[in-house]
Amino acid sequence: MKLATLKAGGRDGTLVVVSRDLSLCQRVPAIARTLQAALDDWHTSAPQLEAVYLQLNAAGSAGNISAAEPFLEADCHSPLPRAYQWADGSAYINHVELVRKARGAELPASFYTDPLMYQGGSDRFVGPRDPIAVLDEGWGIDLEAEVAVITGDVPMGVDAAACAGAIRLVMLVNDVSLRNLIPGELAKGFGFFQAKPASAFSPVAVTPDELGAAWHDSKLHLPLQVTLNRHAFGKPNAGDDMTFNFAQLVAHAARTRELAAGTIIGSGTVSNKQGGLHGSSIEHGGVGYCCLAEVRMYETIEQGSPSTPFLRYGDTVRIEMLDNAGASIFGAIEQAVAPYQRSI
Repeated sequence: MKLATLKAGGRDGTLVVVSRDLSLCQRVPAIARTLQAALDDWHTSAPQLEAVYLQLNAAGSAGNISAAEPFLEADCHSPLPRAYQWADGSAYINHVELVRKARGAELPASFYTDPLMYQGGSDRFVGPRDPIAVLDEGWGIDLEAEVAVITGDVPMGVDAAACAGAIRLVMLVNDVSLRNLIPGELAKGFGFFQAKPASAFSPVAVTPDELGAAWHDSKLHLPLQVTLNRHAFGKPNAGDDMTFNFAQLVAHAARTRELAAGTIIGSGTVSNKQGGLHGSSIEHGGVGYCCLAEVRMYETIEQGSPSTPFLRYGDTVRIEMLDNAGASIFGAIEQAVAPYQRSI
C-alpha cells in the first residue's frame, strides 16, 4: 500500500492512504490520524489501512471517488514530518572510495564489513516540494538522492534476518549536505552537525510488498532518477553496488540500542561503479550521479581540480523512481534552492 501525510493537521500532518496511481487519497482518522500513530500500532492499523487501499484502487478504476479526494503531491509533507530517529548510512562503497581517493586517502578494509552511519537531525523534516533553504550559498550546497526505510520496533542486538521483517515502509530522500562545512566538522572528530540541514522525503512511502520483484534481498532494484535544472543528472540502479542492504543497516543501528517504531534508516548516496570520462556521466553514456560531490571527485581525480559548481540559489533538483511500466512509485521530490526565510 501507499501512504502519505498532508500538511493540514498540525506539525505531524494528516495521514492519508494513496491510490496506486497516485491520483486519489483518503483520510483515515478512525484508523490513525498520523503516520506515527499507525506505526505505533502497526499490527492493528496495517490491515485496516490495506483494506482502505484496496477500496481506493477499486473506486478509482470504477470512477467512484465519493469517499476520496484528489491526491496532490504539492500538499504533502514528508511522510513523517518529524521522527524519533533518523540515521543515514553509506551503503554504496563506490561513493566512499571516490571521496577518499579525491583527497589521496586509502579505504580501510573495515569499510567493507562495518557500515558507516551518522545520526541526522529528525526534529523537523521539510516537504518534498519545499525549498532547500540555506543562509549562505557559499556553504557548498549539494543534493544527495537516496532510498530510505521506516522501521517498526527493533530489539537491541537482533540479526539482519530479523531486521528485514521490521521494515515497514520504503521512500526516497534528498539528504542535503553543505560540503564546504564538512571538512571542518570532521576534523573535530565528532561527526556531522551543521553540515547536515533538514532532509526532504518523497511524498509517498510504500510497503515493501508494493514494490513486487523490485524489492528483494532488502534492496530496491530500480533506477533512481535525478534531474538538475531540468537536465538528466543521474539514473543509477539503487540495487546495484549496494555493499550493505537495508536489513544489515537496520541491524547495525540496533547493535547497541533499541529502535523505536518510526525510525528512519537511509542508504546513503546511491552510486554505481563505472569508468570512463568523468566516471559515469550521462553525457558519456553512463548512469550519472546522485550528488554533485561525486562528479567533482571524478574531475579532481582526472583534471586535478573540480569544475562543476555546487548548487546556487534558483537551481532546482528533482528525485523520482519509476516502475517498469514508467509510473512514479513514490511521487517526486522537487526542490528549488532558496535563501532561508525565517518562519518560526
